[in-house]
Amino acid sequence: MSADLRTITDLAARLKDLPGPDTDALHAARAREACLTKPPGALGRLEDVATWYCGWRGDARARPTAPQIVVFAGNHGVTARGVSAFPAEVTAQMVANFKAGGAAVNQLADQFGARLDVHALDLDRPTNDITRAAAMDEVEFMAAIRAGWEAVDPAADLLVTGEMGIGNSTSAAAIVNALYGGQAVDWTGRGSGLGAEALAVKTRAVTDAVRCHEGIRRAPLQVLCALGGRELAAIAGAILRARLERIPVILDGFICCAAAACLEAEAPGALDHCIAGHVSAEAGHPRVLNQLRKAPLLSLGMRLGEGSGAALAIAIVQGALACHSGMATFDEAGVTGG
Repeated sequence: MSADLRTITDLAARLKDLPGPDTDALHAARAREACLTKPPGALGRLEDVATWYCGWRGDARARPTAPQIVVFAGNHGVTARGVSAFPAEVTAQMVANFKAGGAAVNQLADQFGARLDVHALDLDRPTNDITRAAAMDEVEFMAAIRAGWEAVDPAADLLVTGEMGIGNSTSAAAIVNALYGGQAVDWTGRGSGLGAEALAVKTRAVTDAVRCHEGIRRAPLQVLCALGGRELAAIAGAILRARLERIPVILDGFICCAAAACLEAEAPGALDHCIAGHVSAEAGHPRVLNQLRKAPLLSLGMRLGEGSGAALAIAIVQGALACHSGMATFDEAGVTGG
């Protein structure tokens, strides 16, 4: 089906007709939750997570047994502006680290039984400097969308999308500034650890990028094409594929959510199959989650990226479903009070 995604018009059309959850399974899951051996609401948000998951999987007693983490990597021309604490070659070096099993996300994937896939997207060909031109043309953008689409395993039952790309928090800040307005300073954070002077440079770059593409701010998919990167576009493609496969998604940090926000802005409700894994220490992330109306599962001050916060939240989803699907009902346990 990715062969049908050749133009931004194709992508927009695909977003107009998205499947919803299985309402029968959702109602059955809620009914089961109400009969489990606990006071109503005693497991807090775990109950909502469980019923949400069951609805999307079409099974009132579902369990996530085949999670997939996909990390996309891309390079950004805007790094020439001095917006990052690290040089662009670190992207490729970290891709090698992922493939060797040495990164934080590798350890979390192993811990929670997740398959981890890494996709490097034309690292030798950075996107254009977004302060001067569109990051990608339509052909490049749609190739990255299709790469994300094809990276999703249809047999997965839970998806995390991670990213690696020096300079990509600048792109993310520009995207959400374009989508939601305000000033660049409202959305621009320290990324990988910028000092005050470098942060000012980065903020100016975000301002310049949004001004350069002022004419497309009301076209969210064009915003992603012009201000994003290949890895951000791939994240959007993967999230869309997951929706069509009814695979629940755990969103990661600021960069992942900026990419996802373009789908939601284009088609409200496009992220109904997604939950926020965590809120990161990046300045703009709480604001993006507020715009998306997503309450994070975790708040641990993380700002690593690479899908690590969402990977950790796999344990929360697994725990929620273990309780929901494994607990006895009052009748089954012979407990008075159900």
